[in-house]
Amino acid sequence: MSTVQGAGVVVTGAGGGIGAALARRFAAEGARVVVNDLDAGRVEALAEEIGGIVVAGDASTVVDAARDALDGTIDVYCANAGLASGGDAFAEEDVWARAWDVNVMAHVRAAKALLPDWLERGSGRFVSTASAAGLLTMIGAAPYSVTKHGAVAFAEWLSLTYRHRGVKVHTICPQGVRTDMLTAAGSAGELLLAPTAIEPEAVADALFEAMEQDRFLVLPHPEVAGYYRARAKDPDHWLGNMNHLQQKWEGSGA
Repeated sequence: MSTVQGAGVVVTGAGGGIGAALARRFAAEGARVVVNDLDAGRVEALAEEIGGIVVAGDASTVVDAARDALDGTIDVYCANAGLASGGDAFAEEDVWARAWDVNVMAHVRAAKALLPDWLERGSGRFVSTASAAGLLTMIGAAPYSVTKHGAVAFAEWLSLTYRHRGVKVHTICPQGVRTDMLTAAGSAGELLLAPTAIEPEAVADALFEAMEQDRFLVLPHPEVAGYYRARAKDPDHWLGNMNHLQQKWEGSGA
């Protein structure tokens, strides 16, 4: 992909799953890739494999160090680090706070650090790894669903605000992907996500297709588009169907 060749790319949460797949794909397309994870050990082997650069630490504060590692320029930033937080309305406040910090505020902090340079030069690409839960909601996971909605909303705001100034935004909204986060989704994930789960590499393929088409919404599971339309057309019918799934999940002994 010509727009990626030689570009400076940052991928957070690159220690496995979707993040590792994105890093490998960008490197294969000729980009200079910084891989980030809280634990440097999780990305050192990946960096060696792809010829990338390790910048460890909190994803929300990595921009300056990553920019220095890329000789001053970040062209593509993949806000991929995420937290799969289960729980219902009774989840502890620290669970909600942590989910909000990782799934939303890390994106906000990154954008604040990236935008001055991108707006000055009239180009930049922000990739938000959200979830189909950010469009449709996930049973059994209130903090995750709410914060993934927040991630989608922030990406939408970035796109509608800055697209005329050269900033391109993509938000990735997969259903089940065979990663540690799918395992963390527990019995609800087994019921709803596991049957159609895809490999992380398929997510990278979907992103690159969307980048070629300058398309905001990245749906590695194409059926999500139909679900999203059905939800918008008749919210009460949609909620009724989701409640049936909730009851099925409860009946399974979850």
